[in-house]
Amino acid sequence: MFKKKATLALSTAFLAMSLLSACTGGSESSSSKSEKPKEEEKVTIKYYNWDNEVMQASTAKYIEQFEKENPNINVEHVPLVPGNSLESLKKLDVLTASGEEIDVFMTPAIDHIYQRAAQGVIAPLDDLYKENKLKPEEEYLVNPIYKGKNYGILTNITTNFVLLNKDALDEAGLEVPKAGWTWDEFSEYAKKLTKGEGTEKQYGAYFHNWGLYANPIAQVHLKHPFMTEDGKTNFKDPSYEYFFNLRRQMEKTDKSIKPYADVIGAKLNYRTEFFNGDAAMLLSGTWMIGETGNVQNNPHDFKTAFAPVPVMKKGDKTDIFTGGHYLAIGESSKNKEAAFKFARFVSTNLTDARTEVPGWKNGEAQPLVKKWIEGKEELYDVDSLMYTLFDSQEALPASDVSITYAAQLDKILGDGFSQFILEDKSAKEVQQWMADEANKVIKENTK
Repeated sequence: MFKKKATLALSTAFLAMSLLSACTGGSESSSSKSEKPKEEEKVTIKYYNWDNEVMQASTAKYIEQFEKENPNINVEHVPLVPGNSLESLKKLDVLTASGEEIDVFMTPAIDHIYQRAAQGVIAPLDDLYKENKLKPEEEYLVNPIYKGKNYGILTNITTNFVLLNKDALDEAGLEVPKAGWTWDEFSEYAKKLTKGEGTEKQYGAYFHNWGLYANPIAQVHLKHPFMTEDGKTNFKDPSYEYFFNLRRQMEKTDKSIKPYADVIGAKLNYRTEFFNGDAAMLLSGTWMIGETGNVQNNPHDFKTAFAPVPVMKKGDKTDIFTGGHYLAIGESSKNKEAAFKFARFVSTNLTDARTEVPGWKNGEAQPLVKKWIEGKEELYDVDSLMYTLFDSQEALPASDVSITYAAQLDKILGDGFSQFILEDKSAKEVQQWMADEANKVIKENTK
């Protein structure tokens, strides 16, 4: 999916910011005095995100490098709620409403950009791109466009894949799957990988309580996780009935996944379930590449293999939805040019400061991944990782749908799945309820 990335260029021409002013004496004189350049005014911009202790180390490197190249711009780092992106955005919204000047901030998904663009609290980037002689469509894999204007700079991409305990696969005599394997085959793998009883039981797979796990077919293989391209709910898609019933089969009949009631009741951690060996397979995403080699935070000694996300049936396209983190510039910022320069620097940075796959088209990702796992190869099935990331699938084209109410639809999906799995309702009944509720939300937001 990263085949089109071509160069290792790390910088782009930016608009010169030097200001020259003439120095004259206190009174007029026939003798001209030499003009001296006036030092460029130093500015400070605030960068808001949700960095935890580990992530802060990466941000500190970005800022150090940026300030070295741009001595007249000071970056103040403000982690709002460490480790929690959604709570951080809530806190940021409070600061915005109170009149705080917001320079640049990170969002965890494109819909958060659309929501704030609709509210008028983030600045469109079209003039800044034009001033810097840049075309966003030539720079980034995805560009958030709301009402014809560009908002948000893609700093890294997130795609999904399946992590597999390679030691458990070998013990069960199973091969690492390739692109095009199906969810039915996934469920068969899960049955064969399930062993033991009670607290010693190893489940074949683990599904968390996010919307992704309620129906990954729609979440991963459609352009938009909640909407069709003609602006309707996708909750009527046949994949919902199929996957809901598959989940019930795996939990109730095969007993190859931990019960959903236990997942939400015990507030389980998906990383712990996989790295502790409680589950042999985990649907997750690119942020787990680094987590796999971090044995300090995730103690384990088995090798992890990687596989593309399964499809519904043989022959289905394997192209996948590309999400990511976006940097946005506050409409209230008095230093938008400096904020844009910083956002561009972060998004195009390919040094050791980067710990996630870039969304910049002109950045080669494969050497970065090799660097991340260097010295820890015993924890990775390297061939399957490289195949899954670079040779097995392509990124879906960006959706033309931009909505500000994705969180409401995500809640409907979660509530619907809970009704299905906890209250034993039929998939068709729940699917109809979800579609009806989604239509109400769509209608309310399109008046």
